[in-house]
Amino acid sequence: MADIIYSIIPPAGEEPKLNENAITILQTRYLLKDKSGKCIETPAQMFSRVALTVASTEKRYGSTHEQIKKWHHIFYDLMASLTFLPNSPALMNAGRQTPMLSACFVLPVEDSVEDIFETIKNTALIQKAGGGTGFSLDKLRPTGDVIASSGGTTSGPISFWKVFSEATNAIQQGAFRRGANMAMCSVTHPDILKFLYAKQNLEAFTNFNISVKVTDDWMKKLSRSPKMPHVVTNPRTGKRYLIPRKVSIETYSINDLMPADSKTSAGKSKVFTVEDIWKAIIKCARATGEPGLAFIDRINQDNPVPSLGRIEATNPCGEQPLLPYEACTLGSINLSKFVLGPETKRDIDYDALGATIDLAVRFLDDILDAANYPVRDTVRLTQANRKIGLGLMGFADTLFMMGLPYDSDSAVSFGEEIMKFLNDRAHKASERLADERGPFPNWNQSIWRTQRNTKMRNAAVTTIAPTGTISIIAGCSSGIEPLYSLAFTRQVLAGKKLMEVNPVFKKLAQAEGFYSKKLEERIARTGTIRNIHQIPAPIRKIFKSAYDIAPQWHVKMQAAFQKHCDSAVSKTINLPENATAATVDKAYKLAYDLGCKGITVYCRKSRKLEPMSLN
Repeated sequence: MADIIYSIIPPAGEEPKLNENAITILQTRYLLKDKSGKCIETPAQMFSRVALTVASTEKRYGSTHEQIKKWHHIFYDLMASLTFLPNSPALMNAGRQTPMLSACFVLPVEDSVEDIFETIKNTALIQKAGGGTGFSLDKLRPTGDVIASSGGTTSGPISFWKVFSEATNAIQQGAFRRGANMAMCSVTHPDILKFLYAKQNLEAFTNFNISVKVTDDWMKKLSRSPKMPHVVTNPRTGKRYLIPRKVSIETYSINDLMPADSKTSAGKSKVFTVEDIWKAIIKCARATGEPGLAFIDRINQDNPVPSLGRIEATNPCGEQPLLPYEACTLGSINLSKFVLGPETKRDIDYDALGATIDLAVRFLDDILDAANYPVRDTVRLTQANRKIGLGLMGFADTLFMMGLPYDSDSAVSFGEEIMKFLNDRAHKASERLADERGPFPNWNQSIWRTQRNTKMRNAAVTTIAPTGTISIIAGCSSGIEPLYSLAFTRQVLAGKKLMEVNPVFKKLAQAEGFYSKKLEERIARTGTIRNIHQIPAPIRKIFKSAYDIAPQWHVKMQAAFQKHCDSAVSKTINLPENATAATVDKAYKLAYDLGCKGITVYCRKSRKLEPMSLN
């Protein structure tokens, strides 16, 4: 047991009440094992290990041994009650010799072989410890551009992207969980068409999500002058080009492009327009769910330390925009734990929720001091900005318990209300920590000082993450997503399949007398209860699954949460199999109009292997 730093004896407190799927996930990925692969830790011991690791950092702020013991108990109860959980790397690594506790990283990709392979090495180190990585490909010179040192030409961003992907494939064989990446590329990069179509081959880049970065100026052109030529810029030289329609997407190079200042109007009529590029994005997204869009100017409006440069990439699921060499530790509160009974006058126990937010902010700030990052530059910037990402899970369960259909104005208003409460309370908690411990080191050059005159312990505080695995542990719905289905099969690491039935629906169905195993199996086949008339209509109205909900309601909910969120919102806009390109077009434009920072769509059955599926 030399790998363990801290005692794993749980404090006297609540024993975690875990369902069968949660136990399976913990035994597969999280609990400590001996050399033979046998679990040598219980879930209670895991929570104790994490709690004591985090509580021990209180010593640097003057806490006594007895006070640290108290925080150990408090943090243990916070997690063991399944009210709050930190991101997966914290549960896996806390208390070990290499405690890499953050989930989200962004690394730079500079335009030289040396820098690229340094980033690949750093990616491997981060992913080996369970973190996810995001990259911007903007600085890489386009295919066919000159390499002055050798006199040759470059093979372009896609070829180096493949190296990143293969490195992740190699690392994930021995890692705790499957490696995940985000590749982002500006819509004005000369290789944009290659980037768009690269993931239309579903066997390529399977460990990457991709997003196209579009500016406000570009979106205005799409709205006002969609027929104007689409201009791309060589990042090495600054020269501007047009892309002829006749180019071969797989093989074209910078030498096949037309100078943007060309006076030949006939030539300009045969180049890709802004609208053409948009239609290509929409077509690809409809076919495979890739690419998403990142509204990069909207992201940078909320950059808390713009003096350090523009944000150009996010973590793999898009909810955490970060500077190069920046990391963030996330955590989520299970909102369904705070729903009050029908006999009360309020639906949510805001007093208890507020107290939990206060504890969660302190927990996440402490974890920054407990963490050890495998990349030195990440240590420096992460400690200087001290970004954390507190969010919610169990939102769909909460709506079920409150009797609110996801696709309703009432639910959207409630979503905005609850996120505003979380955001405001979390900011106040960070302010108090700044009074106790001092503001984050880069505070003087941040918008918190220059624009808001507010001391903050953390440059950013709130994020809505997907909570894919920690929501299974907590036994609740993921993030702010509607349920995929009230009953479905979940694919997890090592080919395991977990059957899930929503506990809120099951409890109600049993109480109302219409539950049966046959009903459960039918829902698991169809993914919906809308045509099961043995279920009362009011219940069918409330218990809708993701594909029962029209796209605009998905987008409206994402936008509602984004209004009061420091970072961004991870949300998938689920579309039925018969969705058209026009449906995707409307969803993407609505997301921009409503102030989202990005958007991802997924049409059902776009891919053979899906993380969640029907029987």
